[in-house]
Amino acid sequence: MVASLDPPPLRLRSLKPQAHMTIWIDADAAPRDVKDVVFRASLRLELPTILVANQRLQTPANNPHVSTVRVPGGPDVADQYIADHAVPGDIAITADIPLAAILVEKKIIVLDPRGELYTESNIGERLSIRDFMESVRDIGVETGGPKPWSPREKQAFANALDRTLTAALQKERRSQPPE
Repeated sequence: MVASLDPPPLRLRSLKPQAHMTIWIDADAAPRDVKDVVFRASLRLELPTILVANQRLQTPANNPHVSTVRVPGGPDVADQYIADHAVPGDIAITADIPLAAILVEKKIIVLDPRGELYTESNIGERLSIRDFMESVRDIGVETGGPKPWSPREKQAFANALDRTLTAALQKERRSQPPE
């Protein structure tokens, strides 16, 4: 029997949100598979999902919960848009460490496309490593960059998104006044 490399379907059908959590995707560099996993979760859970990029993006035709924001070209314009519009309790998907640091400080839940959850306890270290590696590259040392994105990372991301959405939706549900 061959094991499927597709991520398991999210099991959150009974946790559909009543509040206003939004998923933000820093879409300029997000892998297509990451977007597809988020699109499926967005549709299933009826969560607004916003892709932000400096290029034209397609949204899935069958998902009314996904929209795009096209920002002008330029360094960090999409990052700034997400930082300005995301609110505590939202979820952001980005590989951009400086953006993740800003969002974590604002109490936004941040996942990278490989499934790592950025938190107050680990973002400082990630930012320091990123800055160090940038300084090494600036003096001409080739660092090789990250390993290619693979089905293993897709699975890790899908699992992390599932855990993150479950926890966030349960927290949101607990914080709502009883009807």
